[in-house]
Amino acid sequence: MSYDPSAIGGHSFARSWRTVAQLAPKRTALVCGATHLSYGDFLKEATALAGFLATRGVRADDKVAIQLVNSPHYMVSFFATQLLGAVPVNVNYRYTGEEVAYLIDNSDASALVYHDTFSDAAAAGRDRNPDLILIEVPRERLGSSLSGSTLWADALATDTAQLDREPSGDDLIFIYTGGTTGYPKAVMWRSDDLAIALWQMARPHSEPPDVAVTIAKGRSAASLLPACPLMHGTGLFMALATLSGGGTVVLLDDMRLDAGAMWDAVERERVQVVTIVGDAFARPLITELENTERTRDLSSLVAITSSGVTFSPECKRALLEHLPGITIVDSLGASEGIMSRSEVTEAEEIKPASFKLSDRMVVIADDDTLIVRGDDRIGLLGVGGPIPLGYYKDTEKTASTFRSVAGRRYSVPGDYATVSTDGTITLLGRGSACINSGGEKIYPEEVELRMKAHANVFDCVVVGVADARWGEMVVALVELAPHSDTTEADLREFARAGLAGYKVPKRAIMLDSLHRAPNGKADYKILRALATRHVQAEEQAEEIA
Repeated sequence: MSYDPSAIGGHSFARSWRTVAQLAPKRTALVCGATHLSYGDFLKEATALAGFLATRGVRADDKVAIQLVNSPHYMVSFFATQLLGAVPVNVNYRYTGEEVAYLIDNSDASALVYHDTFSDAAAAGRDRNPDLILIEVPRERLGSSLSGSTLWADALATDTAQLDREPSGDDLIFIYTGGTTGYPKAVMWRSDDLAIALWQMARPHSEPPDVAVTIAKGRSAASLLPACPLMHGTGLFMALATLSGGGTVVLLDDMRLDAGAMWDAVERERVQVVTIVGDAFARPLITELENTERTRDLSSLVAITSSGVTFSPECKRALLEHLPGITIVDSLGASEGIMSRSEVTEAEEIKPASFKLSDRMVVIADDDTLIVRGDDRIGLLGVGGPIPLGYYKDTEKTASTFRSVAGRRYSVPGDYATVSTDGTITLLGRGSACINSGGEKIYPEEVELRMKAHANVFDCVVVGVADARWGEMVVALVELAPHSDTTEADLREFARAGLAGYKVPKRAIMLDSLHRAPNGKADYKILRALATRHVQAEEQAEEIA
């Protein structure tokens, strides 16, 4: 069947989870360390929190911000918010007080659930909105660290009236995304659209099944460990889908990836699927597998999925060599739209992930026509079908990203691509990161893939730096593998063997760490500034010499 964007669908995450709780209350929903929360208790805690929020005046369409590390509290807060018909709002736990204050103001949040670790940032959010309801989850302290806040346990213990609202497919979910420029913006998903998009990524032209039927048939449900934060789309989306099928989500409440702890959890909880964010997560996980002195039983693992950043063939191959028999799933998508995925199961098959033109995935030219097979023009990747409504309180950005082309509405986040004669889409990278050197367009992702293929390169980010002669020069910021003696000249020679001359980095800057965010993404603004300072210092030194 084809997707009808005008239809009012009924897929609701809250309703699905409530159904599992009613039919299989003892089934495990969430695991975090020694905590094992059944679906029955998942519903009980979410209902109690929803009741507390209701007594404080939170109603349908109000916004509830969540600033928590990966823990059961995150998903309980999400569930409670959806039971009310309120809108869950993700808050990056790395944000400063000023950034949290902006997000509270921009989202019109009525409440904030936060770990006590982030109490200073929460206080800044309340300064922007004195009526903000604060619910504090203990992580470092036993008592409340912020005056006027309500402790999690006290909120759940409050006597509340029975909820009588039925969750709806029209209930909204906000996913704040930093994008590439400007302030973070909230992508607005209908629950129904998001549920269908997640399902159709792997199963086009079909609808998510009724979880009640799945349980009645006795089908086993998958267990998932999102190694990436729930505060970002990659981890959250996979958790939503897993719980909607009656599965178990295993969480690690660490603010940074602990590769050893992650593999220990896979072994201990018999995890079947792990979700990561490209090479930024894969490389330390591979290092742990290579260097650990004990053998773990990871035979439960069926698949490793990734989305969001580059997942190189080298990392996929290494994972398959250590974990034979698993499937590597490389997903293409963004907070603004879930597109497609590529799967590999054998190390010798691995090539850079490729995706095909379809009725959902298109490439749009500058003149707003669809690029067909064999057309050598470069265009912007677009996805149709179930997509977000737009950006909250940003009509201009909504109009530029969610566009009607050839009578159909597409999400166009800004990724450039070409289409080959067999319909294969080649991704070139995000347009705002494109480097123009001497009139030639260079897409950093292509150069990064080549650099990461070097045996001694642990991580790499490529940026453009202003250059008087060429307009911009290509600069690679490189994190080498431990104890490597690889030089800048070695890296440039390696790059030249696989890239056109104009794409070869003019400079390769060695860093101890690229300081990627918890979601695996690099801060291109900071790295570009660092590269600029480095290049300018080198040029000044050359002038003096």
